[in-house]
Amino acid sequence: DAGGAGGGRAMTVMVAPAGTGDRPLPSNGARPRIAARSACWLETLRLQLRAFGPEDFDDSYRLDRDSQVMKFFTKGKPMSRDLVAKAFRRVLRYPSLYPDLGAWHASRRDTGAFIGWFCLKYAGRSADVEVGYRLLPEAWGQGFATEGAQALVDFGFDDLGLDRIIGVTHRGNKASQRVLMKAGLEDAGWGRYYNQRMRLFVAENPDR
Repeated sequence: DAGGAGGGRAMTVMVAPAGTGDRPLPSNGARPRIAARSACWLETLRLQLRAFGPEDFDDSYRLDRDSQVMKFFTKGKPMSRDLVAKAFRRVLRYPSLYPDLGAWHASRRDTGAFIGWFCLKYAGRSADVEVGYRLLPEAWGQGFATEGAQALVDFGFDDLGLDRIIGVTHRGNKASQRVLMKAGLEDAGWGRYYNQRMRLFVAENPDR
């Protein structure tokens, strides 16, 4: 729910497999159709996404300490080291609970510089799978957000066989709303996620 807009369609050049596990049931009662995989690795034309490791804590801390990044999450207040550490532990645990899903460390392919993360995960306590991202300000406005989000939408539909992917933003986050629409999601009005009313964007698998 933070980042810049712009960019063309992402090219996914490599996706390595990841594992399986039990997941919440979607609203229609059917299990999401997600293929068996081991560790997930994904590259686009300009981005490299990989699993987070314990050594990446400083990157995560730098991201969540940035007042611009946290504008819509904490009203711009930097997160404490303890809070970042708690969130980071959840990120590390997530793939063992919901294989194939999670948040991925994102860096530029040309320089190797960390720019933030992208995620494909359950939206809070709902059974909806959401695409999301959080990028450092120096990565805004260059199309990275759209490129990474498109790649994960493609991955979710083409590789994992998801029927639907959503994106949610705070009301005033126009930049992320534009990113989600450029990534192929359509404005679906409003939804209730994370115990609050949020702008909702939805993409349906074209092969379903």
